[in-house]
Amino acid sequence: MTLLLDNRQRAMLAEMGVRTDFLPAAPSDAIATRAPAEVAPASAQRVDTLAQAATPPAPSIPLAQAQPLASLASTAVSELGWEALEQSVRACQACGLCKTRKNTVFGVGAPAAGPGLAPRADWLIVGEAPGENEDLQGEPFVGQAGRLLDNMLKAMGLSRRAQGAPQDSVYILNVLKCRPPGNRNPQPEELLQCAPFLERQVALLQPKIIVAMGRFAVQSLLKDSVPQVESIPLGKLRGQIYNYRGIPVVVTYHPAYLLRSLAEKAKAWADLCLALGRARRPQD
Repeated sequence: MTLLLDNRQRAMLAEMGVRTDFLPAAPSDAIATRAPAEVAPASAQRVDTLAQAATPPAPSIPLAQAQPLASLASTAVSELGWEALEQSVRACQACGLCKTRKNTVFGVGAPAAGPGLAPRADWLIVGEAPGENEDLQGEPFVGQAGRLLDNMLKAMGLSRRAQGAPQDSVYILNVLKCRPPGNRNPQPEELLQCAPFLERQVALLQPKIIVAMGRFAVQSLLKDSVPQVESIPLGKLRGQIYNYRGIPVVVTYHPAYLLRSLAEKAKAWADLCLALGRARRPQD
């Protein structure tokens, strides 16, 4: 599929350090846009072009000096619509994960609310990072963990395929959009670079409730509202309703963890019941 980008979209991708000069312009663009300057990512690794063209490597810079890249990306991403956001995720090369991924994993769930619009999602399920199966298929929560999640949703009358009641649409995504090699834990700079994508997805989806699964999802969503959240065990964060930009958040275990710790499934079910009760409560 060919990406047709207008001048505004090209400028946004330029701020993210993504080259677009080799992509065809949209029919409305009468004037070719200039190629954006390369920006070194926060991981201090070289930024490859989308076509892996032979270009000089960007200079290596310390992570502390690379922080403005996240700010620039956040500014650009915060203006994107749903389709342009998915395109920018697919083209992203802001960290070293772009070199080892097979597919980006944007999300899956309810269909779009209309042409060019985001899906209508009452429930937003946020996981941590794609694994091997997700990387191969380009969809979050597949394989054994995905089947367990689907069973958990089914027990609440929900489905990732929008087969439930109209008021119970679901969208599923991960904090990271690319698989860390060997399914290792996400690194801070990788979470930093993907944060604007997560923020924009939530802003466009506007779910009634968010279920955060796993500690990296919890930390990404609650870092601004729960002091020292990174040092608090997930088990101690369970059992209450949190807030992410006006949206209630329920904390629970990741399905992959539940497959290894069967005794915790009852606690996860209690978390989902808490979320279900909050989602069905009349809006304040």
